[in-house]
Amino acid sequence: MTDQKVAIVTGGSSGIGRATAIALAKQGAKIVVAARRSKEGDETVQLVKETGSDGIFVNTDVANEASVKSLIEKTIDSYHRLDYAFNNAGIEQTMTPLTEQTVEEFDQIMNINVRGVWLSMKYEIPAMIKSGVGVGGAIVNNSSAAGIIGFPQMGIYIASKHAVLGLTKSAALEYAKSGIRINAIAPGGVDTEMVGRLTEVDKQWREKLTSMHPIGRLSNPEEIANAVVWLLSDKASFVLGHTLLVDGGIVSR
Repeated sequence: MTDQKVAIVTGGSSGIGRATAIALAKQGAKIVVAARRSKEGDETVQLVKETGSDGIFVNTDVANEASVKSLIEKTIDSYHRLDYAFNNAGIEQTMTPLTEQTVEEFDQIMNINVRGVWLSMKYEIPAMIKSGVGVGGAIVNNSSAAGIIGFPQMGIYIASKHAVLGLTKSAALEYAKSGIRINAIAPGGVDTEMVGRLTEVDKQWREKLTSMHPIGRLSNPEEIANAVVWLLSDKASFVLGHTLLVDGGIVSR
């Protein structure tokens, strides 16, 4: 990567998104941090600038088409190009029996986790093509180990992450000849605010989640960020439509 590259990171206000924004900035990329929480988003931008790179924050709701369109327009207005995107924004689901889950919960999870990825690619891809990125443009969508396996009482979340993989594979095939590589990352349990929120509901959740990992621990956000940076980089130039597991062995059990 060089200092000419520009990357969008959705859900960049904390966790994996923040870690990835910083990791990309260390590689010389200019970062557009997209998130709904302005204070935390601005904090990520400050951390990006401390690496010596540049960045801006754009308040974004990935489930809203006008908001996503505005994100891309502000990116082009600020930096005149788009090279990379990490579509990371997402929300979790509290474990609940399927028969007790609500339509409102279904819509919220699907709107952010699936529509958000679809809308992001819908506007990122033309921007990459128009700005003449060609070979070297890359997108990584954040799925999950949950996009490969099933899990009781989390059917909506599981379905949303399976859907991200379907979108990724289809878009990868459709835009391969445009020079844009599209792949997905599939993390296991990551020590972020999301795990913290689930632990508040179920005090044993962290222990249960950790026990699912043969490696014996949760990952930290930086470990996932390193994998995303690799997928976006020229070192992964022949990787297309792939789901990279960074799951501590969950799926291999």
